[in-house]
Amino acid sequence: MSIVGLDLAGVENRPTGYCLLEDMKAETCLVYADEEIMKKTVSRRPKIIVVDAPFCLPPGRKSIEERTNIHLRGCDREILKMGIKIFPITLGPMRKLTKRGIRLRSMLEEQKLTVIEACPGGAQDVLGIPRKQKGLEKLLAGLEKLGIKGLNSKMSDHELDAVTCAYMGKLFLEGKAVVYGAPNEGIVMPKGEGKLKKEKIGC
Repeated sequence: MSIVGLDLAGVENRPTGYCLLEDMKAETCLVYADEEIMKKTVSRRPKIIVVDAPFCLPPGRKSIEERTNIHLRGCDREILKMGIKIFPITLGPMRKLTKRGIRLRSMLEEQKLTVIEACPGGAQDVLGIPRKQKGLEKLLAGLEKLGIKGLNSKMSDHELDAVTCAYMGKLFLEGKAVVYGAPNEGIVMPKGEGKLKKEKIGC
């Protein structure tokens, strides 16, 4: 069973972390253009694709450019209630990521693939492992403790977050994750909010 995790960049000229997870062994790389992402993903026909990018606009908002006081989706509010800080999808750089996330989701679903949204930083909080801001070597060690194989010290922060996304896909398929928000706008997170620490930083 193949699972793909993507730490999506807001624009195509910046690196996107890509992870293929099979039997808990991760293969990662950096990709750029949507065409490259689609080619690598569709050819493997993964069971599920987990992406660190917003997939929809808040209800009541017609476009990302629209000037309104509506900034959060239902899933965003639920994640915030957990004590995890996330950036509103209407905030500066998040706008480009949101537009790209919505576009890529549509492209993947046209290929009859299942796609869900994740927040790797928040997932790492719940899993009790350090985020990349605490040091990539600590994040790598934390992922290895989960039983993920194939990791190495040369992997970038984007790749390690993509690994986290792919692991979330595994938990989701095993019924060990929960989706916050409506079915079409939910963010998948591990079960076990009790593991959260007091100090939180943005996704």
